[in-house]
Amino acid sequence: MNGIKLTTERIVLRPWEESDAEALYEYAKDDRVGPAAGWPVHQSIDESREIIRTVFMQEGVFAVTLPGDDKAIGCIGVIRGAKSNMPIGEDEGEISYWIGVPFWGRGLIPEAMHRVIRYAFEDLRLKNLWCGYFDGNEKSKRAQKKCGFRYHHTCDKTYCALTGDYRIEHVSLLTFEDWLKSRPD
Repeated sequence: MNGIKLTTERIVLRPWEESDAEALYEYAKDDRVGPAAGWPVHQSIDESREIIRTVFMQEGVFAVTLPGDDKAIGCIGVIRGAKSNMPIGEDEGEISYWIGVPFWGRGLIPEAMHRVIRYAFEDLRLKNLWCGYFDGNEKSKRAQKKCGFRYHHTCDKTYCALTGDYRIEHVSLLTFEDWLKSRPD
């Protein structure tokens, strides 16, 4: 199991626990969060608990929390190779993320992304990081740009199995070399 904790000045990224189900449900029941990221609104605390067990409790996936308050307010992860939603190599990763609506606009996700990017390149030794956002999700697009990702391509018909629909997905890339040139120390 993933026992790694990553920290910055304003956030703590820690492994998910089943006891986070109530906090997850609080934010995942809001229809402004999941559908924009490609997953349906959560219908119950039990559903949130099951998502934690089957999706979030894996290596490289972290609950976003604030220092001094262990409550999960979002999620960020880097998934490698075949476990990713993208056709990438085993030495590449896909970063995905979301945060609860009360925390929008504070720059917490870009801060979390910078920390996870550092972890992915320095600790996991990945060579490329990929990130996608669905058409119209300007917040996600801005977060990726702030973190150095560059537009790579668009998939006109990406099937979202969790929502059962097709969407336009824009895919961005951050190479290890580009990160080295511009990384914040």
